[in-house]
Amino acid sequence: MSTSDITFIGELEAIVQERLRNPGNNSYTAQLALAGTKRIAQKVGEEGVELALAAVTGDRDETIDEAADLLYHVIVLLADQHLSLADVSKRLQSRHSGR
Repeated sequence: MSTSDITFIGELEAIVQERLRNPGNNSYTAQLALAGTKRIAQKVGEEGVELALAAVTGDRDETIDEAADLLYHVIVLLADQHLSLADVSKRLQSRHSGR
């Protein structure tokens, strides 16, 4: 994985946060946020199941698509909860250092 790949995920998080702060742009992110936390959480669940099913079928492209959808919706859910990928990364690091 290249640095630019990881950098884009950070850029996506910033885009999501901006769209949640300024929901007037009629984006999917803004519409999802207006639907509320319950709907965002439902999308995370749906995408998680779809990713698992794509992996079971062995469809590489579908697995990539569903993983992308899941990551996006997780970023939206985290932002909705006033959390960030940095918060998650710190938790993962603390778990790893406890080994």
